[in-house]
Amino acid sequence: MKKIISKDLDFEKQLKDILSFDRGVPANIEETVKKIITDIKSNGDEAVIKLTNELDNNNLNIVDLLVTDDEINEASDQISKELKSVIQLSHDRVAAYHKKQMPKDLMYQDDLGIELGFIWNSIESAGVYVPGGTASYPSSVIMNTVPAKIAGVEKIIMVTPANEGFINPLVLYAAKISGVDKIFKVGGAQAIAALAYGTNTIDAVDVIVGPGNAYVAEAKKMVFGSVGIDMVAGPSEILVIADKDQDARNVAADLISQAEHDVSAQSILITNDIALANSVEQEINDQLSDLPRKEIASKSWNDNGAIIVVDNIAEAIQLSNKFAPEHLQLMVNNPKSYLKNIKNAGAVFLGPNTPEAIGDYIAGPSHVLPTSKSAKYSSGLSVFDFLKRTSVAECTKENFEKIGSAAKELAINEGLDGHARSIDYRLSKK
Repeated sequence: MKKIISKDLDFEKQLKDILSFDRGVPANIEETVKKIITDIKSNGDEAVIKLTNELDNNNLNIVDLLVTDDEINEASDQISKELKSVIQLSHDRVAAYHKKQMPKDLMYQDDLGIELGFIWNSIESAGVYVPGGTASYPSSVIMNTVPAKIAGVEKIIMVTPANEGFINPLVLYAAKISGVDKIFKVGGAQAIAALAYGTNTIDAVDVIVGPGNAYVAEAKKMVFGSVGIDMVAGPSEILVIADKDQDARNVAADLISQAEHDVSAQSILITNDIALANSVEQEINDQLSDLPRKEIASKSWNDNGAIIVVDNIAEAIQLSNKFAPEHLQLMVNNPKSYLKNIKNAGAVFLGPNTPEAIGDYIAGPSHVLPTSKSAKYSSGLSVFDFLKRTSVAECTKENFEKIGSAAKELAINEGLDGHARSIDYRLSKK
């Protein structure tokens, strides 16, 4: 873990080191994923089942890959009423938030009387990748599937790795209430390739969304173009900006909440109070001592974590915009007053009572967010990832003649005579 102070003579160099730090994507991953995708394209179901059994500790036949209604219902029966209620609450809050995002079609006449506008249509089919196996990520199901459902996607196919043929019941229940149409026990790069190109068993889709490991991310990158993707997600990130009035215990817990995701995750604190910086550092060491995922979180914090001490909160905001973090917590007095200065962040959590963890599960916005500084040019998952905007134009003979000559002139100057003629024939009186 690095601790740097803005008054240090070599502060800019230390900051650059943190900003450019490589968090360890495997070097040979590209070639491995390329081979898997080629295998799926060439051999379809045969390659899918071979890789599923080899890589995910299964002994399945191709007919076993599709999760049956009986399996889903049996899984649902294993879940307590209390847990079902919690999952339903998360679903309902995410659905309510994303309904607010739905755009409206627009048609208008400009000052020449030309009809212009745009209409929105949903993508017809979506593939949702949910990481797992024996792990339980019902939140990933909800956060990826509900925006697609609200957007109007007709067919939603979910893939998730099974271990010895087992998928966690919470994941299956979340898929059931979220409106998933089919669930397949397939994970990794092979699942992404199957969704992109289709097999006899697994449907090809129009867009693939959802987080996964480095192999899944690389596969999404490679199939993009044949299919749409939400983003190429990297390891999780949190940046906390905290002033002197914050509780060091809470700040430390929020930093650890992301560090426990993965050894490549990154947690950063920026504060204008050296006493708080020291207290948080000590608190993190104390909290890590009895954390169940201590080994992962400790490595993440020690290898990738940082505490940065600055003169004031305005300077902290400027630094945060350089990091463009996936998650930004503004644990400061009057946090809304700084919101207009936040240019780059996947999601912002305002005040001491809005930990990032509440956004992971139940606040409302999707927790699928841009990482690795991609918040500088992209946004978190939303209904817009499942919608297409089509522009519309209509000219009458009269208003076509008012703009046709200009269009013809541009076409001639671009050397596109066919374009010019298609306009000129309509302008000609002969």
